Amino acid sequence: MAVPPDRDPVLLPAGFTCHVGNAGIKDGSDDVVILFADRPATAAGMFTRSRFAGPSVDISRAHVADGSARAMVVISKNANVANGPVGTADAHTVVERVAARLGVQPSDVLLASTGVIGRRYPMERLVAHLDALPVPITGRDAVAAARGIMTTDTVPKTARAVVGTGPATVVGIAKGVGMIEPDMATMIAVLLTDAAVDAAALDGALRQVVGGTFNALSIDTDTSTSDTVVALASGAAGPVATGELRAALEDVCRSLTRLIARDGEGATKLLEVVVDRARSESQAKRVAKAIVNSPLVKTAVHGADPNWGRVAMAVGKCSDDTDIDQERVVIRFGDRQVYPAQLGAEDLADVARSMKADEVRVHVSLGTGAAAFTVYGCDLSAGYVRINADYTT
Repeated sequence: MAVPPDRDPVLLPAGFTCHVGNAGIKDGSDDVVILFADRPATAAGMFTRSRFAGPSVDISRAHVADGSARAMVVISKNANVANGPVGTADAHTVVERVAARLGVQPSDVLLASTGVIGRRYPMERLVAHLDALPVPITGRDAVAAARGIMTTDTVPKTARAVVGTGPATVVGIAKGVGMIEPDMATMIAVLLTDAAVDAAALDGALRQVVGGTFNALSIDTDTSTSDTVVALASGAAGPVATGELRAALEDVCRSLTRLIARDGEGATKLLEVVVDRARSESQAKRVAKAIVNSPLVKTAVHGADPNWGRVAMAVGKCSDDTDIDQERVVIRFGDRQVYPAQLGAEDLADVARSMKADEVRVHVSLGTGAAAFTVYGCDLSAGYVRINADYTT
């Protein structure tokens, strides 16, 4: 269940602590978060497939390959992407300084970085902060950690779930409100659990869960250069059934997915698109993404305009899906069918009023089979344009 930021602090699972601080990367807000396991933790990760991936992705992909890690470092306000060999060297320096301070091997440290592309870290300030890292690390507040990884996010994003009947838990933190159309992962998310699980089971569960949550999310169709999802398991609560752990991971990831969609840059509404009665899950996902990514659909949702013709357009442009027949398609806003049985003016006015809510659901049945998929996004407002027009200036 997602935890709003104004609630009591969400504590990290047993076996994990965190440091949250400011190194002066951009301003006076927190910009360095270190999550530390008091023992070797089982680790799994998924990363962007962007051809402009940053060195943090390359380092973490290599370090997580053995299925074990001790620390996760997240630097916000600077992506350290496209800086050439010096950027790679800077990233390795960060990992090495953190490892030395915590008394672990550099290969035990994972790194994620988010923010402006093409700018170096302010290494003098960053190294000074890391060299003065207070040890032992004692923080437990997941909301503080979530706040420390924010860039243009307006709220910290945390979620917590119990594994089965307990006592193991899963706690997740995430950031991301723009440059979000996933490709193997999305934004930055760290999932921590005190369940004991082997690396293969954790990796398999993570990949299954990401497919229907973070990879079902789109804010603006742009894949980040820094997308990272990492799961760490301390084992402090003992072994759990793999299915129960997967269910808890899915609960946390879906909650974080919805929080990200709701907080999309300039967003005023969460947009959920359900496509069912499809030939396959891939067809349902493809059509749902076409709808959620349509600027015309997104602006209609923003204006509470039940313009179902824009949804029909988005379905229709999936032209390679030749089994889609408009005579079998059904379109709904919420629970109200708007096509093919079209509503009168009074009923459409009722639908428009319902679309003023902070969550809008579009439901399309294709009539090509029995598969379904749900994707998440947001409306498109003038605020998105303003934020991104002025992002570096």
